[in-house]
Amino acid sequence: MSLQPNATIYAVVPAAGVGKRMGVAQPKQYLPLLGRAILSHTLGLLLSHPRINKVVVALGAEDEYFADLAEAQHPNLIQVVGGAERADSVRLALAPLPESAWALVHDAARPCLTHGDIDQLLAQCTEQGAILATPVRDTMKRATANGAIDHTVERTALWHALTPQLFPADALLSALNKEQHNSGITDEASAMELQGWQPTLVSGRPDNIKVTHSDDLRLAELFLAQRSAT
Repeated sequence: MSLQPNATIYAVVPAAGVGKRMGVAQPKQYLPLLGRAILSHTLGLLLSHPRINKVVVALGAEDEYFADLAEAQHPNLIQVVGGAERADSVRLALAPLPESAWALVHDAARPCLTHGDIDQLLAQCTEQGAILATPVRDTMKRATANGAIDHTVERTALWHALTPQLFPADALLSALNKEQHNSGITDEASAMELQGWQPTLVSGRPDNIKVTHSDDLRLAELFLAQRSAT
């Protein structure tokens, strides 16, 4: 069974992190990207998609940047206070959602998402949920504790998990509550897998990158500038 065309969809954006790996004073989601904050690009893309009913953004308790974004006053945007970890922010953002809604969870620092990828995710989603991902193309190595190669990992059937990730809101909230002390939960799909779910892998664009380091910011600028030019 596929996702119903009249399904209520809430986008959930955990944005309470401080982005320590970027080595900058302000949270990375507020770094400038072609004249707008990274988070502004992300929220604008989600708010403008015709199938997304509402966007819920989880912010830090002492966030002093969000109010300056143009999207902060959008009528379809809901603000909640996030938690210490990403999964905590997602749980808190899911709490006010209707039980029948679907949650489309997307990283705040992935500003290069396209409507086309969202369309593919919605079209291919089953009752088990779905995530955007890209097949692994490079040779993969397993390392030893001292950084040497232990062995080569077979890359067939390996995928890089991306976001958005789409699941029934009530089931996802239940899974995250059960696994909230599990440090191995690195994305929503991993929590659902532990409940016996088998989400669909939907091939997405490789330029849907997550801005984690300064080099990623330059890449995101290049990708978005190319789209504007075409």
